Amino acid sequence: MSEPTHRRIRVQPSAQDADTMGFVLDAPLQEGARARLEPGDDAPLAQALFAIEGVARAEVANATIWIVKTAEAEWSTLKPAIAAAIRAVLADSDTPLGTQDTQEAADPNAALLQKVTELLEREVNPAVAAHGGRIAAEKVAGDTVYLRMSGGCQGCAASAATLRQGVERMLRAALPQIAEIRDVTDHAAGTNPYYSGRDGASPMLNRPLPPGAVGWQDGQIMIDPDYLAPRLGLTPQTLRAGLRNGDIVSVTESGEGADSGKTRVILRSPTRAWAAEIDADGAAREVPPPRVTETASQAERDLAARVRAHLEGLSEEDGPLTYGGLARALGLWAPGSIRKVTRALEVTMREDAEAEKPFIAARVVSKGQAGLPGEGFFALARALARGPRPGESAQAFHARELRRLSETAYESGAQYS
Repeated sequence: MSEPTHRRIRVQPSAQDADTMGFVLDAPLQEGARARLEPGDDAPLAQALFAIEGVARAEVANATIWIVKTAEAEWSTLKPAIAAAIRAVLADSDTPLGTQDTQEAADPNAALLQKVTELLEREVNPAVAAHGGRIAAEKVAGDTVYLRMSGGCQGCAASAATLRQGVERMLRAALPQIAEIRDVTDHAAGTNPYYSGRDGASPMLNRPLPPGAVGWQDGQIMIDPDYLAPRLGLTPQTLRAGLRNGDIVSVTESGEGADSGKTRVILRSPTRAWAAEIDADGAAREVPPPRVTETASQAERDLAARVRAHLEGLSEEDGPLTYGGLARALGLWAPGSIRKVTRALEVTMREDAEAEKPFIAARVVSKGQAGLPGEGFFALARALARGPRPGESAQAFHARELRRLSETAYESGAQYS
């Protein structure tokens, strides 16, 4: 006899964190599920999962159980053990997370925590994930919600604005019982490549590389993709593709003065950075990547200003503009140009949300979306609490934004009308 549908499990690796993996069921685990499990909880699932050596944290979001492992544990060993534990608990209990009475007795704030988590997973994280980040509800204490950012959001110069402009507004509108929202992220420890903090490297990382991880070939540094990819939160295939299309940038620097004879190689993905230093004798060690200063974010803002100026200069007769067409109109032809333009459009959306203006980015559409912007446009609009209204279709929302743009342009005497 086949297993019940809800006991089927598939794994979903995290694109941002090699130590995190989702175990996805075909139905929500339990009505009223608590978002976070802790060692020592009475819930059957918590007891089963934390009995497995290597499980560090567990979090439930609808039908997905997110597991964070310890650094030394291997997924090849953990995956079958975790899946077996989940199946065993589901077979033995109708309340794997405990009864509602048990949950409320253990944590009187569980109901609000669950509601916040569901909103973040549904309305915020799909958009934040596009930048390699994630926002989670750490805990609820009374009427105060504690949020923690990770991945590309941790250390990101724009993360405070994201929280203030979008996430806080959305949570307060949906859950008026929230009095205060606190960001408990340690942004100074973030590895986001666009972090704008003090110059200089962190002293936390300086360890030898395993033999064969780095070598020289025809005067160029070669890095084993199977070793490097997990450190950038990627698969080897994605790493190779990113190096080809420009999404991942590699820089090699030669030491001078006291560092003469040394070579440093730095690789940056959209969400992470990694660096190694190679001595003249070939000894190599992993070192903290230098933090990118305001230059990177300033370049992004400069491109956003160019994008805005071009779109504001369009007339209705020009018709819709595709992402590729916008890149070409701005003279951007290199691989990765469309991605740069898309990020610049997202900058304009955050600016427009802050200024309570219609999204100028609505004037750019995707070839494959029937005259609509890409999915990222709608996801970010929702994250900024400016997405489609309840029951409103994507088409209707887009048309409404275009009408608002026309009305704004008419009132200001701009060309677009």
